[in-house]
Amino acid sequence: MNRRTVIAGLGAAGLAGLSGCLGLLGMAEHESSPAGVEADARAETGYEQSAIDALSIDRDVGPTNETVTVTNHMTKHEKAVDMGPLGSQRGAVFNVLTTPQVSIFGKELNPIEEMSTQELMDLVRSNYDGIDNITHDSDSDITILGQSTTRSQFTADAEFDGADIPVIIAITEAVEADEDLLVTIAVYPEYVERQENPNATQLAKAVTTDVDEGASSDDGGSDAGDVGVLDESGGTDGPNTTDDDGGSNDTDTTDGRGDIELDGNVSDDDLLS
Repeated sequence: MNRRTVIAGLGAAGLAGLSGCLGLLGMAEHESSPAGVEADARAETGYEQSAIDALSIDRDVGPTNETVTVTNHMTKHEKAVDMGPLGSQRGAVFNVLTTPQVSIFGKELNPIEEMSTQELMDLVRSNYDGIDNITHDSDSDITILGQSTTRSQFTADAEFDGADIPVIIAITEAVEADEDLLVTIAVYPEYVERQENPNATQLAKAVTTDVDEGASSDDGGSDAGDVGVLDESGGTDGPNTTDDDGGSNDTDTTDGRGDIELDGNVSDDDLLS
């Protein structure tokens, strides 16, 4: 069964096939540093930093089974909002993804650098079976870490506790974050768009590489923002699973906080986060 990853695989895409030359250059391991949101912006918008997850993928390819390891970091923020008929739930999330820059002779090899917001959204759509009816709504310019980038807004229907909830998904194109690339993803119900759209914009503008690792409230259990492995039948793998993908071996791991999953069986505390 061919299994695919959403976020952890972004930084590994295109790198595994180059593992031979990367290994010769001493570049077989790549790890980003986590980023987050400034404390003042979190307090003003009501979002709580819930976890910082290390998302790793190991891929053995080539005749010598050269191993390339890519470790991304996802800093997750969440907020309880009105979910319409479901009442108040942790349904608004803001995630900051970092993935390592990898360049040879000035050429960036990490494909996320050139991905448009539509391409990033397509990755979410192809790997998450609990989201449908995605429509591109609008584009705008936003400044993150002093760099102007594109922020795109999409509307969709997402499964939440057995119900289809209209949601807004806002994704930004990658910017440089020290030696990494950084993408933000915001998701919240349409019910609270007037309130949460400016909040999501404020959070994106307040992204910082000086992340407060002690601010996370996650106690190690399942929480909103879990991201990970989804198979084509809609099931998920637990941590430390090895996938057969056309002859290469992908091993997706967690940082010990528990399952990192993005599946269609969304719990009542999860919403495409």
